[in-house]
Amino acid sequence: MSTADQPRPVTAGKLDTIRDAGIRHGFFTRDGGVSEGIYRGLNVGIGSNDDPAKVRENRRRVSAWFGLPLERLATAHQIHSPDVAVVGADYDGSRPQADAQVTASPGIILGVLTADCGPILFADPDNRVIGAAHAGWKGALGGVLENTIEAMVALGARREKIRATLGPSISQANYEVGPEFVDRFLAVNKAFEAFFTPSGKPGHAMFDLPGLTVMRLAEAGVAADSLGLCTYAAPEAFYSYRRTTHAGEPDYGRQISAIAIMED
Repeated sequence: MSTADQPRPVTAGKLDTIRDAGIRHGFFTRDGGVSEGIYRGLNVGIGSNDDPAKVRENRRRVSAWFGLPLERLATAHQIHSPDVAVVGADYDGSRPQADAQVTASPGIILGVLTADCGPILFADPDNRVIGAAHAGWKGALGGVLENTIEAMVALGARREKIRATLGPSISQANYEVGPEFVDRFLAVNKAFEAFFTPSGKPGHAMFDLPGLTVMRLAEAGVAADSLGLCTYAAPEAFYSYRRTTHAGEPDYGRQISAIAIMED
């Protein structure tokens, strides 16, 4: 595989400071994949209608970036839930129905697939516990972030040592929602009104999912930041469900954000 064919993930954010802990992470773009057409690039979405052989090769390339075989890439069957799965050293390739995974075992890549929803990678570098969560509006509202942190603590992490970075997700400028959507959030917490601004469409609003995500992470007691990258606004770099819908395309790819405790 030539350098031009290799994935080139973004590795910025608070997690970029923990390389000495033997934890590696990457927020992958569309670069470096073999998929074609509307899936062009590094589509890792098993649930897409892309050629399964190409999806598998893309996933293998992600694993190779970590220096690990494809069999060590753990991704869940994401269902927009608050549920978290624990991945142990005996990982067998299964895909639990969950929207976050955590592990304290070296040599396992935790991956989360997105196409507008927020991918959040977590790490406690001192106690070597990691997590990866998929948080769209349902997950962010329903508690998947807090549940991921609790699951990491149960594996030996300390809340105040956990760092979390939100990767590429849809920005407020491109996320218009209806009044019933706003009402759903305000019914949970009136303070969530701060994450909505009026749109040009009567009764509608622009929703700041990244802002809500980072706020909830901070309130849960971890050091959190966001890459500030919008999936909708960057078609060459990222897949976007909403952009695909607006364009009338039949399907869409998924990018991956992943993290691993490297083996000694």
